[in-house]
Amino acid sequence: MQNTSHAVMAQRYEAADSPDDFPTPPWATRALIEKVIGPENVSGLTCLEPAAGRGYMARALAEYFKTVHSADAYPYGFCPIRDFLTFPYEALSHDWVITNPPFRLAEEFVETALTVARKGVAILARTVFLESVGRYENIFIKRPPSVFAQFAERVPMVKGRVDAKASTATGYAWFVWENEKQGEHPRLSWVPPCRKSLEKTDDYL
Repeated sequence: MQNTSHAVMAQRYEAADSPDDFPTPPWATRALIEKVIGPENVSGLTCLEPAAGRGYMARALAEYFKTVHSADAYPYGFCPIRDFLTFPYEALSHDWVITNPPFRLAEEFVETALTVARKGVAILARTVFLESVGRYENIFIKRPPSVFAQFAERVPMVKGRVDAKASTATGYAWFVWENEKQGEHPRLSWVPPCRKSLEKTDDYL
């Protein structure tokens, strides 16, 4: 019999060499700009989406940024193949780096992104990214995020596709580092229920 307890359903296991292909529903990306950063704060700026996959997040970001550059370590057919952790991106080459990184590499993605971004970094990750001694010692104690924005409603992610009918027991949050706010205490906030207002009919094509 399948164990459907929330504790088990909230777990997601991927092999060490897995691309961790769980595309982000576009409304969740719009929520970052509309509810956390503010559209007025990214208008006219550049953004890098280094784990773009099939482009669901990149296309949503392009609704707000002047320019969005995309790449991925795997050949999804949307963007150039570039491993963010090894490709020689120039320091401070983009205003923002925004992505949903493979969870097992999220710490390394944050460290690299902080050298590439002029203004800020935002990653979408499971809420449990807040945990672990390693992340505390390597990231949070040295350079904590300026904003931890927890989704009040669930963000369903399905392996290999986006699905309007999907459900999940996993909690997600946006972790945001704003360079101009370094040294300030992290701010806890919530992304209010906004799926209905930010979702578009063609998001799942």
